[in-house]
Amino acid sequence: MADSLSLPIAPIAANYDHSSLLSRNSAFSSRLLPSKCFSSGKNKLNLSSLGQYSFHSLHHRVAPICALDSDVPHPLHKGSVDFKSKKSYEQWDSLTSTFSGAANIPFLLLQLPQIILNARNLLAGNKTALLAVPWLGMLTGLLGNLSLLSYFAKKKEKEAAVVQTLGVLSTYVVISQLAMAEAMPLPHFMATSVVVGSGLILNVLNYYNILNRRIWQIWEDFITVGGLSVLPQIMWSTFVPYIPNSILPGAIAFILAVAAVTMAHTGKLSEKGVKFVGAISGWTATLLFMWMPVSQMWTNFLNPDNIKGLSAISMLLAMTGNGLMIPRALFIRDFMWFTGSTWGTVSYGYANIVCLYIFNSIGREFFIAATVGLISWLGITLWRDTVVHEYESPIRTLKELVFGS
Repeated sequence: MADSLSLPIAPIAANYDHSSLLSRNSAFSSRLLPSKCFSSGKNKLNLSSLGQYSFHSLHHRVAPICALDSDVPHPLHKGSVDFKSKKSYEQWDSLTSTFSGAANIPFLLLQLPQIILNARNLLAGNKTALLAVPWLGMLTGLLGNLSLLSYFAKKKEKEAAVVQTLGVLSTYVVISQLAMAEAMPLPHFMATSVVVGSGLILNVLNYYNILNRRIWQIWEDFITVGGLSVLPQIMWSTFVPYIPNSILPGAIAFILAVAAVTMAHTGKLSEKGVKFVGAISGWTATLLFMWMPVSQMWTNFLNPDNIKGLSAISMLLAMTGNGLMIPRALFIRDFMWFTGSTWGTVSYGYANIVCLYIFNSIGREFFIAATVGLISWLGITLWRDTVVHEYESPIRTLKELVFGS
């Protein structure tokens, strides 16, 4: 998920990612290499045994993990994993990363028209036109992108982190245009600029393992509290005026979030409780993006005529962008990422295409092509992942995704 359609932090930073061990002079841990790669009785590396294991394959041997552990950076199988089709496994690993990176293209194409239109209106002195763009909604999407950026940067998923970075930057450009048109209060824009700048710098430093863990912890606590406060407020606001307009949901969520973070730091939570708090920011960002199609479908239900204003190409781009990230999420068994990307693909992109077809806004050929393409992509993804892991059934793949090993 990216931009305001993405999909993708957990506060407890795990130990440095194993890939960083190659660039440091620390000793190799027996957790990362099979025991026979070490000399008996000593913690020294046996180079002759190590030759059987490539650093590349070691880096990518992902283990099934439960949903609350989704934030763990590249978990490894304990011991060696001997795939008969090692080459096909590594090829699929590379391909899924490429697909994830390619999601930048449709997401960028989604945001560019709005940026160009805003620029034209600003140059023409038509600032009123920019009032149609809700700055609060853009700000919410920006917070989601920052949370997911931190999540993927921590997992060392470079391609997905780049997608989220593009989402942050493109959304910030739109917000800057709104501020120039005085459609967004200047104090809010200044505060947003500080948060965006700080977030990008902190994520880069953390990605390369050169950031103090205490500083990173503070940043994670910030986006945890912010995300949990915004999500229920956005959900509540969707159904106004059918329910009273109130800031109570956000206020209650803010208090609960602060309490949860405080209890996690003071040792008043169990290990599972700490993990739960650690997964809040990633899940709130994911749920925030997942709520977007719900809001859109609610709007379609209340005002069916508005469906004609939807762009079929935009919905196709949304479906494609999210769909390109599904294979990678499935491959590394990231249930949070998989849930958000699949939901964005099916419930936002495809569901709106279905609405457009029902109301005769698109032709049958377009609808059939989108349907066949989506089903084929999901089927191939599940089949290929099952093959490279040498499983007999895709059911095991989905079981690992949801429940872990």
